[in-house]
Amino acid sequence: MAQAIRTTCAYCGVGCGIAATPTGPRSVIIKGDEAHPANGGRLCSKGTHLGETVGLTGRLLHPMIGKRRASWDKALDLVAKKFRETIERHGPDSVAFYVSGQLLTEDYYVANKLMKGFIGSANIDTNSRLCMSSAVAGHNRAFGEDVVPASYDDLEQADLIILVGSNTAWCHPIVYQRIQAARAARGTKLVVIDPRRTETCEGADLHLPIRPGSDVALMTGLLAWCDAQGVTDPAYLADHVNAPDGFWDHVRTGHDLWTTAQACDIDPALLKAFFELFAATPRTVTLFSQGINQSIRGTDQVNAIINVHLATGRIGKPGAAPFSITGQPNAMGGREVGGLASTLAAHMDFAPENVARVGRFWAAPQMASKPGLKAVDLFRAIDEGRIKALWIMATNPAVSLPDAGRVRDALEAIPFLVVSDIIADTDSSTHAHVRLPAAGWGEKDGTVTNSDRTISRQRPFMALPGEARPDWWIITQVARRMGWKNAFAYDRPADIWREHARLTAYQNEGQRLLNLRAQAAIGNDAYDAMDSFRWGGVPFADGHFPTPDGKARLVLTKQMDLQGPLRDWPLTLNTGRYRDQWHTMTRTGLAPKLARHREEPLVEIHPQDADVLGLADRDLARVSTAQGNSIFRVSISDGQRPGEIFTPIHWTDQISSGGRTGLLPRPLVDPHSGQPGFKSTPAAVEKISTQWQGFLILRGQEPVNLPCLWATRVAVPGGALYELAGNGDAARLEACLPRGERVEAIDHVRGSRRVAIIQDGRLAGVLFVTRTGLLPSRDWLIGQLAADDVGATVLAARGPGSQPDKGATICVCFDIGLNQIVAAIRDQKLVDVPAIGKALGAGTNCGSCRPAIANILAQTSQETLHAAE
Repeated sequence: MAQAIRTTCAYCGVGCGIAATPTGPRSVIIKGDEAHPANGGRLCSKGTHLGETVGLTGRLLHPMIGKRRASWDKALDLVAKKFRETIERHGPDSVAFYVSGQLLTEDYYVANKLMKGFIGSANIDTNSRLCMSSAVAGHNRAFGEDVVPASYDDLEQADLIILVGSNTAWCHPIVYQRIQAARAARGTKLVVIDPRRTETCEGADLHLPIRPGSDVALMTGLLAWCDAQGVTDPAYLADHVNAPDGFWDHVRTGHDLWTTAQACDIDPALLKAFFELFAATPRTVTLFSQGINQSIRGTDQVNAIINVHLATGRIGKPGAAPFSITGQPNAMGGREVGGLASTLAAHMDFAPENVARVGRFWAAPQMASKPGLKAVDLFRAIDEGRIKALWIMATNPAVSLPDAGRVRDALEAIPFLVVSDIIADTDSSTHAHVRLPAAGWGEKDGTVTNSDRTISRQRPFMALPGEARPDWWIITQVARRMGWKNAFAYDRPADIWREHARLTAYQNEGQRLLNLRAQAAIGNDAYDAMDSFRWGGVPFADGHFPTPDGKARLVLTKQMDLQGPLRDWPLTLNTGRYRDQWHTMTRTGLAPKLARHREEPLVEIHPQDADVLGLADRDLARVSTAQGNSIFRVSISDGQRPGEIFTPIHWTDQISSGGRTGLLPRPLVDPHSGQPGFKSTPAAVEKISTQWQGFLILRGQEPVNLPCLWATRVAVPGGALYELAGNGDAARLEACLPRGERVEAIDHVRGSRRVAIIQDGRLAGVLFVTRTGLLPSRDWLIGQLAADDVGATVLAARGPGSQPDKGATICVCFDIGLNQIVAAIRDQKLVDVPAIGKALGAGTNCGSCRPAIANILAQTSQETLHAAE
């Protein structure tokens, strides 16, 4: 067997180490890297199944100009020519790059250098703007630099962990496992602050279901309580922290317990319990994520959290810090090199001395001297005709940006659009004039930085397929063709890394904590063998901050007025991730096991609201906002607060006729960070009636367009599963079936139709539709795609001696369903999660499903008790 290659996971900002052992040209065995400091060998469900995503399905393998294949020379020459001509005619601010936290640091570095130092504009922004730019702005306001003052090690040293706006069990599972391990080992308390009762809340010591957007009121109320109870640290404040005029008067006025509880719409007794727990526990880590950042007041929410930690001296000490946990694998690396339009490079802003310093270092002919357009404004400028050439790298803004319908219109209208990506057809690349095939995970070579400032190598273990090339190479080739050969004369990623390291150290005599001086002369072999390391030591342990006077800054934050229900938009829409999916599913959507946890995009709604709207579980409903509308499958959940709904961000036009969450949020942004507010959009929901429902299973991955109201596609072993619903004649769907031997069964009374297509004894496709009856489980039929001798009995949707329906998939790693877990609990009288794991294996690998198993156990035990009574 080949030797394992140590690399880094492609997904969230936890930055887990992976040991990847190639077993063929496009196959690999994935295990956690036990030596990596972030995960110590653990992997979540997405990381565990990375091996299922490295095939070439859907890959862009050759440069394309329009619909035609082109050579690299022709494609690169055209890109350089069009950008050069646009700049000559309309100036440097008429072009832009929109990049991604999926890029490696070396890719990010050369893209930022080209735009800001040589094109002369700062119009380069990143999809990281959508997930953590409020944290960047908050850090800069409080500390003078974008420094995360915590590490994962603090989780093992804390006595209290507070999760604010973070469904950690789903979105950062390895962090959640480390938290649970700390709780088991030393009794660490856990508080979850989230409007939704998510799986992260299962087993927490406290859950505060606050009103969305009331975080500033909550944290200022906590600070007022600490001030009144003598929990603040006067000596630390005097020596290390500055407060603006009026700060303490503001905190002490109108932020008592009862006023805060009213503002947050929460039980005062529950709020008091939280305040008392915080006051009594000096070793506190407050982790915050998208629920804080993705707000039109996200920066103030970040600073309200930091204020509490500064005022109580809970920073720069073991187990005590505010901790931003980022969403993307290299959002932090992008921050370090200046990938945001609002920063320059190496944690420098656009102060004149910094512009001059970076210009000297780069020998730049035309330095950008002011911030560029942030993501939402950038696409608005395209729509208005001010941006005339755009290069999108490794992201899909037609899905991910708010008001995505307008974004799509902008992409369709722009005179010149370049997309470099690994996927041939995305909602964004559909509009591209030039498509460039980029390297994917497993083929890339470079570095990434995770949420706690740990820099790790991402190493290739597969050859580049077709004519795909690394992003840094593509950018460099365009830069050379635009006339800057010497400045972009890189031969390998190590060349770029050394230059980045030198820039962090250049004329940096302690002004900035980001200083990679020790890496500036690293050799190629040492770069290849680089172990993970965390820069910055323990930030602020000495009480010194990278501000002119060396002191941190409290920031006066005010709670914005929260909108009540509106006549036309009486509900509030929240958006977010599912446990086993990532962004727009171009990678995770290829893994059949990851698809089974949530096969369709759901709108989660409280039973009280569902009753008013006449909605039942599994109905279809249209979610509408002032920006647009899309159809979702209904999931009734008392984990939602009344008046609030939740939809996932992942579904696209490539895989669904509905579920397009990006169409719905308002394009409103935080005034400091430019981050959109995805978590609180006025919305309405109405029931959609259909005459029939059904499903289609097809061999192979080639997508088909289905003539019906509702169609969603997920990968299954050997093919694809489509869930369907619609009106009119369902027989039209049969045109989407492949050719072959046809067997069918039609029940006119129930309005049901079952059609199977068999090719050489193997199932090629099967369609089940019904108007009034129930549909069978899909699992057995999906298994028939691998069978060699399929006959007409396939229409029974169950073979002789088939096992009972396992139910909805709960444990992805071992393919364990809800019905199997419930049966084991009842039949074997299981009383805890470890016992269920021992009996079934569920929850014993990545652990992402343990909160769900705990919830199933509690519900089943309660139902059994009631039945006995």
